[in-house]
Amino acid sequence: MKTALKASLLVLGLCLVPAAFAATPESAPATALDGGLLASMKAGSAGKDFQARYDALAPVVRQAYNLPEVTKNSVGFLWSTLPAAQQQELSQLFEQFTISSYVAEFNAYSGQSFKVLPDETALGAKEIVKTQLVPGDGSEPVELDYVMENGANGWQITDVLLNGTISQVAVHASDFASMVTSGDASRLITALKGKIAALQNLPAAQ
Repeated sequence: MKTALKASLLVLGLCLVPAAFAATPESAPATALDGGLLASMKAGSAGKDFQARYDALAPVVRQAYNLPEVTKNSVGFLWSTLPAAQQQELSQLFEQFTISSYVAEFNAYSGQSFKVLPDETALGAKEIVKTQLVPGDGSEPVELDYVMENGANGWQITDVLLNGTISQVAVHASDFASMVTSGDASRLITALKGKIAALQNLPAAQ
């Protein structure tokens, strides 16, 4: 009887686990991005050059992120004062900067893995999806939390919280503030072009 009861409880438990830890619509972009970054690291270690890894990761980032919203929030409150031509150029450059930053940073594989944690946090209409980058050497994981918003293209990332607290958008807004004045972002445009060129000229991973 005890054996049968234990077996029944085990079956019940196995039935409940997938429901409790099932992927959610809001976590899907984070999972896709993590998979793209892992593939990019492995490609770097396999000798793929920057452009090849950029081309492979670009569609993943475009799908996972609401890049127009991230760009606008990163530029800050003066965004609405900028001429349409500068807004368009900034959107293109910020996309290139975001993808290039990922390709440059996640450039080699040494056993790392990503984990999407089940405990999401609601923030008004937004959801915070918590993930970890787990090093291959057994050291402490790095927490990367994604702020997700549900828009015209479904759930997408609108911010990343490093260690659960440091807003990437807030850091960018602080860095960019001195390069934007009412009606003019030419200094920021020049700076982004320089940052992209520097990232893309990094040596290949050894």
